[in-house]
Amino acid sequence: MHISFARSDRSSVGIEWELELVDRTTGELSPIADDVLRAMADEDGEEHPHATHELMLNTVEIVSGVHDRVGGAVGELLGIVEEVRDAAAPLGADVMCSGSHPFSQWYDQKITDKERYHRLIERTQWWGRNMMIWGVHVHVGIEEQAKAIPIHNALLGYLPHLQALSASSPFWAGVDTGYASNRALVFQQLPTAGLPWQYEDWAAYEAYVEDMTRTGVITDYTEVRSDVRPSPHWGTLEVRSCDGVSTGLELGALAALIQCLVDWMSERMDDGETLPWLQPWYVRENKWRAARYGLDAEVILDSSGREALVTDDLRELVEMLQPVAERLGCATELAQVLEILDIGGSYQRQLAVAAAADGDLTQVVAHLVREMHEGRPLRP
Repeated sequence: MHISFARSDRSSVGIEWELELVDRTTGELSPIADDVLRAMADEDGEEHPHATHELMLNTVEIVSGVHDRVGGAVGELLGIVEEVRDAAAPLGADVMCSGSHPFSQWYDQKITDKERYHRLIERTQWWGRNMMIWGVHVHVGIEEQAKAIPIHNALLGYLPHLQALSASSPFWAGVDTGYASNRALVFQQLPTAGLPWQYEDWAAYEAYVEDMTRTGVITDYTEVRSDVRPSPHWGTLEVRSCDGVSTGLELGALAALIQCLVDWMSERMDDGETLPWLQPWYVRENKWRAARYGLDAEVILDSSGREALVTDDLRELVEMLQPVAERLGCATELAQVLEILDIGGSYQRQLAVAAAADGDLTQVVAHLVREMHEGRPLRP
């Protein structure tokens, strides 16, 4: 099987942001995506070009265009958030984002009436119906196919950093799970989701897609839903491991960190370096640690088994990537990683709000809605 990798500008960036629609009175998820998207259509009834359905009718996904700078992509998405909010308000709903909803139940949710979603639910059954999860996907342009797989493999060493920084799903159906990112472990139950394979080269990736297609696991490569994956039709690497975030500040921080990591790796390849891999068993252990402990996780940094607190390594990464960020025009957004570390991750803020409210999870929803309005993390 031959899969062409489209040409894209080096380190160009695009972002996808999955938004929850919540009832303004109860805080419950609200299945009104059809109505919201209809209200966002133009006067000729054409759908909004950057807003679409997702698996469940409680969700609107918004998608930026292709940008040279993270700030441009985030700014575009924040404008679309206002459009979603304006469309939802007359329907008694508001907008928020988190990796999971604190208390809504899976069996109350309605599936979007599209054939591919019905096919997914038919195959995955209970696990598929439990996909009350929201995330952020960041695409970064790779200027040549030969770089795609080496950077893909090397990025796996940084997935725990991204997962810990974005972790925002400590609650599941009203229960404190004890995990910073319960979403990370739920999502990997779907076929082809979770950690990807580490491919030797592009031909090995093509062989994987051919095997999965031949056996009916997928219909094409777009159904490979791994935490990081090549997106051949866009000419990008897509990082999908992040929980949904409730603020533009966090969105910019994550996108900048991902863009800088990819560009830094690309630069190393230009200099003739071979990018290092982390053993698959270390990659898997790191994912679990980040999901369980979030910003308190001690992660494995290299093939020798060297470990460090993820917050310490994130601070070192920000400093190391500063020249890259200056060149890419995202130094402000990269520095926002440190703001998140100082104020606490979303899962930490949610837990603190719940504790202060004697376990009233409607207050967690209210806090997440306020953060979306304010555009930055708020101290509980």
